[in-house]
Amino acid sequence: MLKLTTLSLTLLTAATPAFAQSDDMIVVTASGIEQSRDEVGQAITIIDADTIATRQSVDIVDLLATTPGVRFSRTGSMGSAAGISLRGAETTQTLVLIDGVKVNDPSGIGDGYDFGHLLTGNINRIEVLRGSNSVVHGSQAIGGVVSVMTATPAEGFGAAASAEYGYSDTISAKADVSGTAGRISGGIGGAYFRTDGISSAAVGTEKDGYKNFAGNARLKVAFSDAISLDLRGYYINADLDYDSFFGAPADSADVAKLDQYVGYAGLNLGLFDGRFASRAAVTWMRNERDYYFVRGTAPDYGYSGTNLRFEYQGVVTPAEQAKLIFGYEHERPDYDFFGFGSTDSQKADIDSVYALGIVQPFAGLSVTGGLRHDDHSQFGGATTFGANANYSPNAGATNVRLSYGEGFKAPSLYQLYDMFSGNAALRPERSKSYDIGIDQSLADGRALVSLTAFLRNTTDQINYDNATFTYGNIDRTRAKGVEATLALKPVDALNVSASYSYIDARDRSGRPAFDGKRLPRRAEQAISLSADFDWSFGLSTGATITMVGDSFDDAANAVPLDGYALAGIRASFPVARNFEIYGRVDNLFDADYATAAGYGTYGRAAYGGVRARF
Repeated sequence: MLKLTTLSLTLLTAATPAFAQSDDMIVVTASGIEQSRDEVGQAITIIDADTIATRQSVDIVDLLATTPGVRFSRTGSMGSAAGISLRGAETTQTLVLIDGVKVNDPSGIGDGYDFGHLLTGNINRIEVLRGSNSVVHGSQAIGGVVSVMTATPAEGFGAAASAEYGYSDTISAKADVSGTAGRISGGIGGAYFRTDGISSAAVGTEKDGYKNFAGNARLKVAFSDAISLDLRGYYINADLDYDSFFGAPADSADVAKLDQYVGYAGLNLGLFDGRFASRAAVTWMRNERDYYFVRGTAPDYGYSGTNLRFEYQGVVTPAEQAKLIFGYEHERPDYDFFGFGSTDSQKADIDSVYALGIVQPFAGLSVTGGLRHDDHSQFGGATTFGANANYSPNAGATNVRLSYGEGFKAPSLYQLYDMFSGNAALRPERSKSYDIGIDQSLADGRALVSLTAFLRNTTDQINYDNATFTYGNIDRTRAKGVEATLALKPVDALNVSASYSYIDARDRSGRPAFDGKRLPRRAEQAISLSADFDWSFGLSTGATITMVGDSFDDAANAVPLDGYALAGIRASFPVARNFEIYGRVDNLFDADYATAAGYGTYGRAAYGGVRARF
């Protein structure tokens, strides 16, 4: 059993790392527009293209698990349902964006996003914003936001491809091509993954296989210096064998299939020498999920969820030190269900307006504040407020951050309208989130230390009420903790990064059986340490160690999940100017662990492949 103590925080803040960030790093998730990190008072981690390539991770969850404040759980083999919790929030309280499109599933019980099918494929960048931020992002941004992005088209022409093979007859391949010609730029990519997998049930013996294809495309046409058209698309097709979850997990013949469609069409207008920028866009997301008790038969039941959104955003820059961001959004989620002799269809309309001001009253200080109002066709209105500040007395070497954010989450269509358990009187979940942090650059930028303390209170949280057999606003929760990161580059050839987070997430509902108990599947402590070294003769080697503390699988804290430690090693070597071979070993010491009770996890596994870039 792994025991992590508060000594870990002291060690990390003195001598350990996260993802390296340059002073001019640009972020988008904080305000919805591009900003320098030095203007933002919120806690944001960036996982860039170099980190994704170096780590060799196929699964985005593996990358997120090394990020401070993140906890995850997965119900078995690759492709099985996986949820991400930010700072102890519910997995359904994480807002997820793919290329700027909201992809939380309206047909899910709580509108959550299943990370099990989101592989790294041609993903080029991930931003993780921790803390409530509904002013910018609306419903579901209570724990925070995970934004994944494909690559922007290369200047001129660029192409890349890779293929790998490994444990359990696993094959992974991807390719992309992009370019720019005059006022037109675009790119297209595809990624394929298949594996025999492992048994999703911990007690099972038959393997649960998985197949996944993901495709992405971008096209941008600049009609003039002031007007441009932006088109983006993303698609996932997945086929998963899984073990039944009706009762204790056990071997079964169950199959799940998914088609996920993501689309964005936007028109951008810039006027008055850039002092007024305007963006109007239509986004569309559709999830189609079918479930089979036996492969080769007709689906026994299924869900489809669609979210059609219209977005308008204006940015006014009256002076170099001030910006006003304002917008209107209309969102229309709907879902359909079939199976077990019945069908159901529901929909809702959400209209939103928001305004956000960013001012820099003097050098080194940036202050942001904003307000949003959402009007839901079922429960009425929800108003949220947020503000943050970043102060640097020395041109970015030190950044002191403060933030306050409010979040809300609209009841899902299932929770509102399900014929057996729905409750049309549900109110939205609400949160208030507080942050204070500091980032310090040392040794001429070769070290960056970051420390953040946070507190979040959530009220009216929706849960199933066993007294009424319907969903109700019966929960209150509190999460508090600290996050520490440090990035080191003592010499040009060595990069070391680490993160530590302590999260005390507890039930505050007042119900005797649960009040004061730790929230399920949320370990209090976690540490991740990575190191990569580039040898003079071209070889690159690296390792990652992740340690996660004890947790519980259930709200009553009756089913413990022991903590665990995982180690992985990796290497790559160029064999020609544009080619390299690479390989890795995951779970090097073959640790036996679980992130969800009764479900299996991978033991030691090795993979190798080749990459090409032109």
